[in-house]
Amino acid sequence: MTTPSRDQVLASSAGWVAVLLNVVPGLGAGYLYQRRWRAYWITSAVATAWFVAGAVLAQDADAAAEAQNQLVGLIGLLVLAGVTATEAGLTLKQVRQSLS
Repeated sequence: MTTPSRDQVLASSAGWVAVLLNVVPGLGAGYLYQRRWRAYWITSAVATAWFVAGAVLAQDADAAAEAQNQLVGLIGLLVLAGVTATEAGLTLKQVRQSLS
């Protein structure tokens, strides 16, 4: 019995699940489903850097700017979720085409 290759494991995953997991909880959960560890750790590093940057920039912010800072932070995380979901779907499509 042979072990399936990385591409075979990825191609057997459901694309909609990977995309949905990268959007709903965000932060690369779809990459865990696809067993794509490098993409997951890159996404985790970017999200962590976004949180740290937001915390550093919000240290001396007044109350009026705090709501705007939270909105910018949320938009950034939504953009990250959108990018990772799109990338997960496109990578799955590419792998399936290469195996066909």
